[in-house]
Amino acid sequence: MSYANRKQMSSNRTAAIIVVALIHAVLGYALVTGLAYNVVKKAAEDLKTFDVEEEPPPPEEEPPPPEETPQETPPPPVAAPPPLVRTPVQESPVQATPNPPPVVPITPRATPAPPAPPAPPPPPRQLQPKSVVGNLQGLIRDTDYPESAIDRDEQGTVTVSLTVGPNGRVSGCSVAASSGSRTLDSTTCRILQSRARFTPAQDSSGNPTSGTVSQRITWRLAG
Repeated sequence: MSYANRKQMSSNRTAAIIVVALIHAVLGYALVTGLAYNVVKKAAEDLKTFDVEEEPPPPEEEPPPPEETPQETPPPPVAAPPPLVRTPVQESPVQATPNPPPVVPITPRATPAPPAPPAPPPPPRQLQPKSVVGNLQGLIRDTDYPESAIDRDEQGTVTVSLTVGPNGRVSGCSVAASSGSRTLDSTTCRILQSRARFTPAQDSSGNPTSGTVSQRITWRLAG
């Protein structure tokens, strides 16, 4: 209840008390002084009794809700570390390694050599070409001596390889050993290819075939 409401109620009560006191004083005075009954009755009629209704008390103020005190969260319990369990270390027994048995060397057997392949058949027998005139040196004349070789005093022996065809003629000539003079070497091949005649070579069946023959020709100046 506020202070203003309380003060107003106190003033109303005081006024009521004063009015009641005045009524009692008037009645008493009338009775004491012997006023006439009418006066008293008149005064009593004039005075009307009324009840003073007290104002209902204001509603009580609800007390403020209590302040909530934050509850402190207790710290989590500290878990005790697990006890250390010492596992005894078992020492494994030392086992002696047995010595390996001696290794017996194994001598590999020699692989037999494969059989030798059969010998090839012998080549067919051939008859080499033969000169018709015998020694080819006789085919060289003194007039065949080159003038340039005479001027340079060139002489010597040349070995030639002649290829003889099935017709008995020389189809090829090559120098196997030079005489030292290119002029004498080339002259020898030229003369033999044009003059030499051979009995041709024969195969195993007796048929004429090509063959080779070597010949030495000597060139010498007259002294």
